[in-house]
Amino acid sequence: MIVLLFDGVCNLCNSSVNWLIDHDTKNKFHYASLQSQFGKDTAAKFQLHGNYMDTLVLLENDKIYLRSEAVLRIFKHLGGAYYLLYLFIIIHAFIRDFFYRIVANNRYSWFGKQDACRIPTAELRKKFLD
Repeated sequence: MIVLLFDGVCNLCNSSVNWLIDHDTKNKFHYASLQSQFGKDTAAKFQLHGNYMDTLVLLENDKIYLRSEAVLRIFKHLGGAYYLLYLFIIIHAFIRDFFYRIVANNRYSWFGKQDACRIPTAELRKKFLD
């Protein structure tokens, strides 16, 4: 199972999850907010310290991938033309994550914030883990 943990109050993150749900034709992904109990338990299990709420976390085969590597692995799993974006993995993580952090640090001011995590529709609820 592949689980994407995201900031549930971030408009950019929620929009990205909506986009991914629409493009995940093979239903590979499940979702949970970092604020959920599953998100908190995962953060504790993998010892994510500090402000991990600004970090996209991909849980795959009991291993986590963070920030730009998580994004690139998502494209890899989507396959098709999206797989070509995974080729950016050849760029050192230090450089990729530099740009990732710029967006992450400004996501609320650029895209807005919600007061609470999204509540999925009954149809989508089976994709969410908590």
